Amino acid sequence: MFSSSRLINSVVQRLLDTIEQGRWTTGQMLPGQRELAEQLAISRPSLREAITVLETLGVLRSLPGKGVMVLEHNTPALRDLRSPTVATASLENVLQLRYALEPFIAGLIAQNITSDEIGQLRLLLLDLREAVEDGHADGLVEAYNAFHRKLVALTSNPIFLSVSQQISGALEQSKHLVQRNAAHAEDILHEHETIVRTIRQHNSEAASQAMRQHILNEGLRLNIVLRIPENDPATTQPNQ
Repeated sequence: MFSSSRLINSVVQRLLDTIEQGRWTTGQMLPGQRELAEQLAISRPSLREAITVLETLGVLRSLPGKGVMVLEHNTPALRDLRSPTVATASLENVLQLRYALEPFIAGLIAQNITSDEIGQLRLLLLDLREAVEDGHADGLVEAYNAFHRKLVALTSNPIFLSVSQQISGALEQSKHLVQRNAAHAEDILHEHETIVRTIRQHNSEAASQAMRQHILNEGLRLNIVLRIPENDPATTQPNQ
């Protein structure tokens, strides 16, 4: 469930525009996230997600303990991050793509993730937990989106980011995305805790399986029984 790509792309575009206008130059640090979120009148999870997009595209770099630095970049090539060709995709189409891609990503980053990167995931997991505890549906969507985008960013593969943007656009235009209730929110939190734990343990197989199971469960929460190959490694039954 990726949240509003229009909002994130809007924030990405505003940051790019500000950089192009010379307000922040190569090597300069952005304002702190609290200050910057207030300037842009957006939530901090949405800002973090936009920063993650620009990190993956080589525009920004997060420096632990210091902040976010502007890198040398070629912004014209970054203008259109979303493809309109997925606008008619069904939720099952999107889930099948996620099922093919995200378990690979989780397993890949589990191999070489650093302690700083694990800290970033745990911070995003904290945002997710707070949204669940507060019963804040919009916050849950934002935190969920930021978490999955960060996983993509940790691969340093801009093609993965492009695909995730397309997933985001398809889900945004779907009229069948249901509201999460409290029980589902708790399940979602637990599944993400499992994903982070297996990644932290550098267990690629378990991380891939945890993500695979999560996406199968997402399908069931949307009343979709996902069609997958008979020889697929998902041997456990999705949570009911």
